[in-house]
Amino acid sequence: MPENIWSVIRAEVGDTVESEPILAHFLYASVLEHASLQESLSFHLANILNSETLPTIAIREVISEVFALKPDLIQDVARDICAFKERDPVCQAYAYPLLYFKGFHALQSYRVAHSLWEQGRHALAIFFQNRISTVLAVDIHPAASIGSGLLIDHATGIVVGETAVIEDDVSILHSVTLGGTGKECGDRHPKIGQGVLISAGAKILGNVRVGEGAKVGAGSVVLSDVPAHTTVAGIPAKVIGQPKENQPALAMNHSL
Repeated sequence: MPENIWSVIRAEVGDTVESEPILAHFLYASVLEHASLQESLSFHLANILNSETLPTIAIREVISEVFALKPDLIQDVARDICAFKERDPVCQAYAYPLLYFKGFHALQSYRVAHSLWEQGRHALAIFFQNRISTVLAVDIHPAASIGSGLLIDHATGIVVGETAVIEDDVSILHSVTLGGTGKECGDRHPKIGQGVLISAGAKILGNVRVGEGAKVGAGSVVLSDVPAHTTVAGIPAKVIGQPKENQPALAMNHSL
């Protein structure tokens, strides 16, 4: 990760203003007029999540309050930006996730909602969940526990349930569900270990654990625990081998 990722982003955006002046107003408003990454992010997310009944300025105040209360949260944001830059071949600059990638926007909006949930502000957290789902097509319950260094690629159709846990350095593609198996209450959603790669369309259901460094093939339905450093695929998913990499999420190799 660059030592000062905010300075890197500002330099990238400055170059873009020179090469694509039609974007100058957008780039100044989103990045160059702000003194910090958290200020820029709060402005950008508020403009994405606003509604007629809760305007941009009110949402931005909430986001700014969260970062003031949890200043270390920006380190998770920075690690997420680096995950996109390092693992997504279309991400040509550190500024891209902040400006353009809805998977990143959904993830950071979840981080705000999760902080609100931890504060006991459940109604407002659920409001954020609804706006993230409505605007970005990503439905993450604010009580879910998600680490840092996450890549949510393409993002459309992702669902993460209330008691799900996602550890650090995980990569998830579109149309993935980390869901329950029915109407049961309590701890009922998947636990995803560090470095796991979950390919497009996979469904992981119930209180099962996907072990560290595992790979879940596209379109698979996982109904039982997945051992660490194994590859599973199929309906229902079965072990079919081992990933070549210790942390498949970092390599993004979806072949089986």
